[in-house]
Amino acid sequence: MNNYKDMIEKLKNGEIKSIEITKEEFLKFREVLVNDEKFKHFRGEAKQGGRVIYTYSDTPRA
Repeated sequence: MNNYKDMIEKLKNGEIKSIEITKEEFLKFREVLVNDEKFKHFRGEAKQGGRVIYTYSDTPRA
């Protein structure tokens, strides 16, 4: 699972600013992310080559 839960917690706590996920990791990472209680606080931005950069906001999206 590549410590996805740890990565998500570090992002929520402000220890890291973003998480970069490859297209190969995307489905496994997303499975962990959608089960997080603050799922709506995360924002994923698609990049070229299938990478996604996730950031965390104190304000949840609608």
